[in-house]
Amino acid sequence: TFAENGTRCVLSSSSEFPEGFFTPQERKDGGIVIYFIIILYMFLAVSIVCDDYFLPSLEIISECLGLSQDVAGATFMAAGSSAPELVTAFLGVFVTKGDIGVSTILGSAIYNLLGISAACGLFSSVVSRLSCWPLFRDCLAYTISAAAVLAMISDNRIYWYESASLLLIYGCYILVLCFDIKINQYLMKKFSPCCTCFTKAMEENAEQQPLVGWREESGPLVRQQSRTDSGIFQDELDYSQLSTSLHGLDEISGDHPNVFTMPEADMKRILWVLSLPIITLLYLTIPDCRRQFWRNWFMVTFLISAAWISAITYVLVWMITITGETLGIPESVMGLTLLAAGTSVPDTVASVLVARKGNGDMAMSNIVGSNVFDMLCLGIPWFIKTAFINTSGPIEVNSSGLTYTAISLICSVVFIFLAVHLNGWKIDKKLGTICLVLYLVFTVLAILYELGIIGNNPTRVCGN
Repeated sequence: TFAENGTRCVLSSSSEFPEGFFTPQERKDGGIVIYFIIILYMFLAVSIVCDDYFLPSLEIISECLGLSQDVAGATFMAAGSSAPELVTAFLGVFVTKGDIGVSTILGSAIYNLLGISAACGLFSSVVSRLSCWPLFRDCLAYTISAAAVLAMISDNRIYWYESASLLLIYGCYILVLCFDIKINQYLMKKFSPCCTCFTKAMEENAEQQPLVGWREESGPLVRQQSRTDSGIFQDELDYSQLSTSLHGLDEISGDHPNVFTMPEADMKRILWVLSLPIITLLYLTIPDCRRQFWRNWFMVTFLISAAWISAITYVLVWMITITGETLGIPESVMGLTLLAAGTSVPDTVASVLVARKGNGDMAMSNIVGSNVFDMLCLGIPWFIKTAFINTSGPIEVNSSGLTYTAISLICSVVFIFLAVHLNGWKIDKKLGTICLVLYLVFTVLAILYELGIIGNNPTRVCGN
């Protein structure tokens, strides 16, 4: 919406959430501490859902469908951990009738690419090796889908055939993933003479197995695995209490240890006691597919854990919005920073957990794949609205700041690809630091743009 003087006015994001349980004055008098505690507790809840239910169900899905770790990361993992974005997109189109603000698309997309890559590099003790093809494939798909969305909203109108084309692009992407290994082998043969990273990959994948686990000890040690042992959750010594390989356990004890088993380390014990309410609630509502009895219920585990992830993320974003408002952080800055990071918490947690186990391809495919899925998240509600509900005319959207969005998104994709290439196709602390610095630079520029300090885009919150 535009005010008389040409200033763009944006709706306050807290208007999309229920009222908080404190008045603004009570929050300023110290009630905000409660909000901070809830935010931290929600972070803990997301990590428990991901680690105990979401990722194990993903392992069984990959195993049953014979998916490689990067394809699993780009499809099921991306769809499950991006469930909150899909819910938000539906709310935006059908409930709040809000625009997809520049800040939301830009903030979330750039946080996913640079912020999560930084987290994977900095929080992972294992150096994860990456393959050429999965990263190239996902970056290309993302660039195409981002360009399609930007072309659609350039005239501020969305027609049914435009939203249908978004679904078609995603369909083509899934088709490519179905024939991933064949395309990969063909490209390796074709480009191995001129591209060294393909040659290396060819030597390493002499016996093409769908799932490869990387582990760096004295040097890069490649562990080939069959479809039946995906190794996504191969246990690390320091991490074995939380996630132990399904197969290893089946052989030793015949079943997975109970979630109520107290960890050994003191710090983990404290966290375990604090998170007992969440552990109990999840135990009662989600079948634990790591246990032999619930093993065949893995799809139910996957769907319920994705629903839990959405619910927790909703509460998280709600608390972050109220906290930001109490601290007086401008609306557009919130969208670019805290809210973008808030909706991507599941992606961050899931990617860091798999990167810690040395599965770099899966982590990177989840990062880029969830961005491709986010673009689809816009397509589904738009298509339903234009094709079935409001067939008379197009949806009106506000797309100011489009060129900046386009340049930033494409720059960040190109940057990630080049940074990984120059870093020798591995995720380590160095890559994490570079991504973090670049993420901060992008965010500062975007905030300055949104606040009208750079460019001609003055914004204010409606009613102020």
